[in-house]
Amino acid sequence: MAQQALPERPDRSARLGRPVGVAAEGKAVGGVALLLPDGAPTGTRRPSALSAAAMWPLARGLAKAGRPEGLTAHVVRYRCRGWNGPAADPVADAEWAADEVVRRYGDVPICLVGMGMGARAALLAAGHSAVGSVLAIAPWLPNPEATLSPDPVKHLAGRQVLVVHGSNDEHTDPELSYRLVERAKKINSTVCRFEVHTDGHRLHQHRQEVYALAADFALGSLFDQDYARPLADALAAPPPLGLRMPLAAGFGSSLRR
Repeated sequence: MAQQALPERPDRSARLGRPVGVAAEGKAVGGVALLLPDGAPTGTRRPSALSAAAMWPLARGLAKAGRPEGLTAHVVRYRCRGWNGPAADPVADAEWAADEVVRRYGDVPICLVGMGMGARAALLAAGHSAVGSVLAIAPWLPNPEATLSPDPVKHLAGRQVLVVHGSNDEHTDPELSYRLVERAKKINSTVCRFEVHTDGHRLHQHRQEVYALAADFALGSLFDQDYARPLADALAAPPPLGLRMPLAAGFGSSLRR
């Protein structure tokens, strides 16, 4: 039987979504959050508009929190909706997006913020020279037992890394994200992970807490601000404490800057 041909890769480019924050207002940009949406394991069709739309509330929240410091957020539009095996299309798109940020705004710090498949792309694209921090929400990761090797972590050295995962996530295995940060923590002390107990993949039950944690991390890592006490404690704590830090209900409601 003849081998089935792979689907032809579409001739289209990745795009930055419209800016949210100071760039949209014509003001100087001091830092950029690049948001990487979720996707599918395979697929060369255009990305779902719903995946990008799901990132807009977080993009707006980050831009609002970081307006005094000059934060702008962009939701990246991938070329394809799928990861597509070794091609790892979203990783290439994230790296292109970081290059485009440098072209548009100059030498500004970048925080990659990904969800699901986009979280894995963010972790793998973190080696880009302009990227200083990564926020991975419910990352979709391969099971090391089913692959020749796990995703690399050496390139995360020198970056600030935060992973957030619901303990009841049935779509992406929270134990796999723990294993990844456990490896990363051995080469990089500025790695931590929060567990959102009883929440699922989309973290609907504790969305406000997750958004507050994301904003605190983005502002701290992009603009060298002090982190809120729970985040600072998680970064300072040795494994496994700093890698299984519970996200408390009400996080962010009493923070004062």
